Amino acid sequence: MLEFPTWKKIWLWGITLAFMAAALPSLFSLANVAWPKALPEPMVNLGLDLAGGSHILLEANPAQVRAQRLENMEESVRARLRNAEPLIRIGDISSSGGKLSFTVRDPAQIDAAREQVLPLTYGAGLTGQRDWTFEVLDEDRIVLTPTDEGIEQAVTNAMDSATEVVRKRIDELGTREPTIIRQGAQRIVVQVPGLDDPGALKALLGQTAKLEFKLVDTAAAPSDVAQGIAPPGSEIVPYADPASEGIAAIAVRRLGGIKGDSLTDAMQTFEQQTNEPVVSITFDQQGGAKFAKLTTENVNKPFAIILDGKVLSAPNINEPILGGSAQISGRFTVESANQLAISLRSGALPVDLTVVEERTVGPDLGADSIRKGMIAMLVGTVALMAFIVATYGRFGLYACAALVINVLMILGVMAIVNTTLTLPGIAGFVLTIGAAVDANVLINERIREERAKGRRVFAAVENGYKEASRAIFDANITNVIAAVLMFVFGSGPIRGFAIVLMIGIATSVFTAVTLTRMWVAGWLRRTRPSEIVI
Repeated sequence: MLEFPTWKKIWLWGITLAFMAAALPSLFSLANVAWPKALPEPMVNLGLDLAGGSHILLEANPAQVRAQRLENMEESVRARLRNAEPLIRIGDISSSGGKLSFTVRDPAQIDAAREQVLPLTYGAGLTGQRDWTFEVLDEDRIVLTPTDEGIEQAVTNAMDSATEVVRKRIDELGTREPTIIRQGAQRIVVQVPGLDDPGALKALLGQTAKLEFKLVDTAAAPSDVAQGIAPPGSEIVPYADPASEGIAAIAVRRLGGIKGDSLTDAMQTFEQQTNEPVVSITFDQQGGAKFAKLTTENVNKPFAIILDGKVLSAPNINEPILGGSAQISGRFTVESANQLAISLRSGALPVDLTVVEERTVGPDLGADSIRKGMIAMLVGTVALMAFIVATYGRFGLYACAALVINVLMILGVMAIVNTTLTLPGIAGFVLTIGAAVDANVLINERIREERAKGRRVFAAVENGYKEASRAIFDANITNVIAAVLMFVFGSGPIRGFAIVLMIGIATSVFTAVTLTRMWVAGWLRRTRPSEIVI
């Protein structure tokens, strides 16, 4: 237990000094001292409660999910029956009343239509219920009705997707350690440390970024469009900037267009001839093939570029657009074009999100929290050190040195793994300091007991560390289990506390047991004392 060859000492000191050095940039930052740019700069990120930032609560509208499901089902039904062999002709599809209904023109094909449409309904999660009910009425009419289980599953899927899209968009901003979690069935909590102006964040998260390319219905009369009357199979879509276009809206074909969910890239660029900011987009292989087919079959016809239900522009297709890439223009500024590119790269939100709560935490509050937390930790550390030194003498000094190294190592590990320090994390720091001293108390008291039994100094120290280590490891394993459970099932500040606690447990065991044993072993071999004061 007290054998420490040179290679082992070098190894232990190397680990210790490496983690301590990783803590220096964070200490320089707290002291407002510039860190040399030529050196690596691992930093401990500060959470919202310490660095300040923005807190936003987003809410989705489930009715939009229902409407989107009806539209998707209608398009799927049309495609399945159009591609059936033989062709199954149907009448107009109605989606009134939240149901999808259509007639089969040849009643003899009703069974064939059933076989084509029924596979479009699936099981709703693990409920055992289908997401649509299927009915045949009057021997020639099929009615599809979304079930409550199907709608609930669709809302859940939409919110999961929306949470991931929000996460991607915020990551594009370059922020560190944002908190993005679901709250209830229809809400998402977003906390971004260090961002004191939530305006840009709201604009980014509030943009659905649903991109569509639809053919313009040139047969629609301008007078009817102005009154909001669309021909059958078409819909009226307003312009994003009607003043510059001279008209308020145009009619576009409701089905048969291309959606922007097959984009692989989007970036802000400049149009070569006018030098105006535009957004260049790239489709994947399947989307590029659809875009090429659309433009090839509709040369010399206009098509509308629609973003979030508003027309950006409606250019004419002068020639087939091949290669799977295109440009979106719409009188952008560089900032708005870049914001749209970020939204398109991260994907469209499956449902609109509305900001229902907004808070800004100022950095002054965070600085005050840091100051009070540091004071609490300093007072606690000084009080512990004084007690330990007065009680255990030289062995108390070793414990104090291990305590200081432990704090620096925690900061170093947090900086290396790029974790976030929150106010509960500072509480975890203070708790770790007390837990770290417990290990040395157990060891020193055990050494006292061994000396009281009459064992010699070397044997007493060796048995003291050996026997106490078992209790120390057992106690800390239970603490680690509790911290892991908090990390897995908790969120936000609770996770921050759990992370600091887990790191602190590992470093405290290393410093209080391994390092102090190495120091004590070195002192014993140098001085060979016949008695120790402990």
